[in-house]
Amino acid sequence: MTDLEPLEPLDPFEPLFNPFAPGYTDNPYPSYSRLRAEEPVHEHPFGFWVLSRHDDVSALLRSGNSVDYRNADEGSAARLQADAMIEAAGPVTGDTIDAYGMSMLDRDPPDHTRLRGLVAKVFTPRSVAALEPFITELVDASLDRLADAGTTDLIEAVAFPIPFAVISRMLGIPETDHARIRELSGLLVRTLEPIGDPDLLQEINRARLEMQDVVRELIGFKRANPGEDLLTALIAAEEDGDRLSDEELVAQVVLLYVAGHETTVNLIGNGTLALLRAPAELAKLRQSPELAANAVEEMLRYDSPVQQSRRIILDSYEVRGRAIPKGAFVIAGLASANRDEAYWGPDAGEFRVERSGARNHVAFGGGPHHCLGAALARLEARVAVERMAARFPGLELAGEPVWNGRINLRGLSELPVKVG
Repeated sequence: MTDLEPLEPLDPFEPLFNPFAPGYTDNPYPSYSRLRAEEPVHEHPFGFWVLSRHDDVSALLRSGNSVDYRNADEGSAARLQADAMIEAAGPVTGDTIDAYGMSMLDRDPPDHTRLRGLVAKVFTPRSVAALEPFITELVDASLDRLADAGTTDLIEAVAFPIPFAVISRMLGIPETDHARIRELSGLLVRTLEPIGDPDLLQEINRARLEMQDVVRELIGFKRANPGEDLLTALIAAEEDGDRLSDEELVAQVVLLYVAGHETTVNLIGNGTLALLRAPAELAKLRQSPELAANAVEEMLRYDSPVQQSRRIILDSYEVRGRAIPKGAFVIAGLASANRDEAYWGPDAGEFRVERSGARNHVAFGGGPHHCLGAALARLEARVAVERMAARFPGLELAGEPVWNGRINLRGLSELPVKVG
């Protein structure tokens, strides 16, 4: 199965990289292919750079360059958007401080090292592995509902509720307004996208501040009702003098809460679609369930839940003979790198559950900012895919998938399926 062929012919007069072009978010891979072939180190007319080859992306992620927007050139689009995020929010009431930009995703060492180290102490491989029985129970319950419905939306029935319930349990979060949290989360991830609409910017900022308020209330609840959970452990670390401020605590919890389920929704949804569009590969998985772990790595490679990462150049940085200047904002094309024929071979655009070396993808980033939740995402997807394939031998598409329209956290908003 391949989708390297464009949905419609690319206009030769279009910019090499135009994520706002019609059809791009449904299928960006023809655009990535053109970038790799024509200008793998691309300076965009809007003042940012794009790297699209696997080796270049991997090297940049490990280069020690910055993720902090404050290091970008003052006049750059990235810096202007980051500044506008804060300005659009307006004044924060009372003694509350806006936690924007305080998560480890947005910080460089030594702040990043301290924040990540603190979270990693309680977000351990052992604590993740211990969740497998709970995840299996969630998956089976979701598949029961899928069986009862016969035909339904797999995103709503399986891909969303599983990671949402898992991260809520890890954090020790009680029952809340899940519909509202989901709505806020969907808006918050738009901060990872280019935003040209000032009304949307205002809406995102209101959601950001509301989510921070929700988390502050949860922290207050957990202080009064401590438990054996991640949030209690983070609070205890803060109170034991690990130099985690109230605002930093809020920022890490928002990041864990949002990133802890949004990306895994994409992984399960995009990966299931890839399987359904490649019936021979799905048959291999059914015949050999032990392939599930490698199939998840191939899902991550083939249609990455996060399409891009960013770095801001701290000093002149050379790639393929081109010097990217200090202060430049560079997009590391994760999804493009994962389809690079120069690295993966001529079948890079095909989905292969037995692909050798599939784990060499960069879907989780790389370097010091390699995704802290990678083990959890792998576990959730493996259990879901393995049990779904075994239970529903007649699972098939029941209509056209609907993409969520996002450039970066690109995934499905609807995946109609029937169990057969």
